[in-house]
Amino acid sequence: MAEKVYRASTTAPVNIAVVKYWGKRDPKLNLPTNSSLSVTLSQADLRTLTTASCSASYPASEGDSLLLNSEASDVSGARTQACFRELRTRRAALEAADSSLPKLSTMPLRLVSENNFPTAAGLASSAAGFAALVRAIANLYELPASPSELSKIARQGSGSACRSLFGGYVAWRMGDAADGGDSMADQVAEAAHWPEMRALVLVASAAKKGVSSTSGMQQTVATSGLFRERIAKVVPQNMAAMEKAIQERDFATFAEVTMRDSNSFHATCADTYPPIFYMNDTSRAAIRAVEQINAAAGRTVAAYTFDAGPNAVIYYLEKDTEAVVGTFYHVLGGEVDGWKSAVVKDLKPTLSLDEGVAALLKGGIGRVILTGVGEGPVKTDEYLVAEDGTPARR
Repeated sequence: MAEKVYRASTTAPVNIAVVKYWGKRDPKLNLPTNSSLSVTLSQADLRTLTTASCSASYPASEGDSLLLNSEASDVSGARTQACFRELRTRRAALEAADSSLPKLSTMPLRLVSENNFPTAAGLASSAAGFAALVRAIANLYELPASPSELSKIARQGSGSACRSLFGGYVAWRMGDAADGGDSMADQVAEAAHWPEMRALVLVASAAKKGVSSTSGMQQTVATSGLFRERIAKVVPQNMAAMEKAIQERDFATFAEVTMRDSNSFHATCADTYPPIFYMNDTSRAAIRAVEQINAAAGRTVAAYTFDAGPNAVIYYLEKDTEAVVGTFYHVLGGEVDGWKSAVVKDLKPTLSLDEGVAALLKGGIGRVILTGVGEGPVKTDEYLVAEDGTPARR
């Protein structure tokens, strides 16, 4: 009889931070220099689907493997290995306590993963990827660990991945234990607490970024004076203000803290020696557009934020779709992919942007993603590995 192939599948979301993680105090354990807070985005628009499988029939000589978007991906790196090791150790403990359990911890892992968005385009693909990897293996191993416990494992793969184990509004508490035992994510509020939150992603460049986040943040830690001010004062104040704004559904404060924190983060990048520039002219035009939209509305209806790349993520509430999405839609028009007809079909142009700003956006935005706050990882019966252990044809 052929050896059984054990399988489990999960999806995991992208998250976009409104209080940014930048800087490691322990690169090996991926421990951050500051806490951070993010919004989990809807998996209908941005998600990773991962199937984890193992079998005694998989050749031990081949070891563990990962197929990402149909291409073999290296799993020998320290971060991926740390995740595998932690998960196997937990499974082995269950097997030691109950001899009737199959010895899954001893079998090679075959992982197959697919994103529905471009990898390494500045869209936090590593966060969704490592969250899905950890959640899928935890499901395969039937581990009783909570999402917060699993977030400590995902953190070792990619720092921001720890926040993708939850839906809604999520904090990554930096912790202060040397072993990272208290550096984990928790949910500040469910998506249902403030379901009207929307996000418009302006994809300024789908190319891989010039300075990777890991090397960039360590240069900042080593050389930026502004960075020390950021972690000592700016971030703790922003975390407190942001949590309160989310609890009170106070968009004006949410927006101001989001924009100020993004500016603070990019200022520390510019203050790094030599300086790091993730934003470009298109990014800066998006900032000016948001300022003009808010000025025209007479209140704050939109908030920009930028990660380590040029893409703008613009948060707004559903009721302000016309003011925000309508303005960008009428500038960028149908030449740009990603608009949802149900959202844009009746939107009127309530504001015409400054010509220079409009021209930069038109020339620099390649596509858009319309999404909103969403749920955490979801177990699914959609398998990317067939029952015989081969990659499933789709």
